[in-house]
Amino acid sequence: MPHALLVSGSLGQGHDVMAQACADTLRARGWTTHTVDAMALLGQRSGAAGEAVFRRLLDLPGVYDAFHFSALRPGARLALLADAAARSRLVPALRRLVAAQRPQLVVSVFATATSAVNRLPQRDFRHFVFCTDVTPHRLWVQEGTDLFLVTSEVAACAVRRYRPDAAVTVLPAPLREPFYRPPGRAEARAELGVPAGGRCVLLMSGAWGLGPLARTAASLAAAGPHVLAVAGRNRELERRLRAAARKESRLHPFGYTDRIPALMAAADLVVTSSGDTCSEARALGRRLLLLDVVQGHGRDNLQHELELGHADVASAHPAEVVRNALAALTRPAPAPSPGATPEPWRTGFTAALAQVGLA
Repeated sequence: MPHALLVSGSLGQGHDVMAQACADTLRARGWTTHTVDAMALLGQRSGAAGEAVFRRLLDLPGVYDAFHFSALRPGARLALLADAAARSRLVPALRRLVAAQRPQLVVSVFATATSAVNRLPQRDFRHFVFCTDVTPHRLWVQEGTDLFLVTSEVAACAVRRYRPDAAVTVLPAPLREPFYRPPGRAEARAELGVPAGGRCVLLMSGAWGLGPLARTAASLAAAGPHVLAVAGRNRELERRLRAAARKESRLHPFGYTDRIPALMAAADLVVTSSGDTCSEARALGRRLLLLDVVQGHGRDNLQHELELGHADVASAHPAEVVRNALAALTRPAPAPSPGATPEPWRTGFTAALAQVGLA
């Protein structure tokens, strides 16, 4: 059987979701796959330090914006030095994995992995880079990549900014498998204890739970709608949500959960940060209210989602979120997007394999 090595990164959950989508599609075509976390390959200390630094940058207003737009996007010396430092640790680990597994395909779903994979000696595999950001920055686009997979024409233009001759394929964003067969609204609401005729909002902000979600959830529930609030892996946020729910019966708290398809099916509106959750909401025909809480690439992704339509934007201030959410609930819901079925993604990915001789 042909074998693929997928290199993800545990900053948030989006990279892992995309790696899983690639792995599922490959296995359906008879491949074996193995997914590794680039942050773990850096070593326990370096990986934890890298995550801590990134989260700290996001916590400081404007700091990650400055780094992204002035260093990562143009490929300034600071960004290249950071990439080289990570690459020096990743290359030996990846070399051992490739030697042991002998893959025909390596898929980088994390920018830090891209240059490391392309520096491996004696390459006898094809290398895909898969990025769902609307404007991949300079570290995503390296010499040696055989094919770039992106999810918009804007992203394809961003890749060609750095490599005008790059081979780029535009695919619809894949969804986690349960989103292709979600429960109906009535079924989901009955399961969650949400009245069939009531207004319902799903509130979440990535695996890290960015922004003042506990105060926002409580304020929104007090304004009338039922609120399904998801903390992700943020334990402190989950504690605050559960404390608030003891005072507000319309607030339904969740920690890290695999029930997002049911939560989204039950909701009339999805309030979230810009990211892959937006594709999931659109596939189910749910309107979006986007929280402007992710700096750097998040700003570009947010603007792209607004351009796609059926979306509004708010700052993270609870009062503003409540005002915008109540207004959004009065607007019509969109029809499910073409991404509601897996065929366009699977067909496109199969064509990408054929493009590099791996059909």
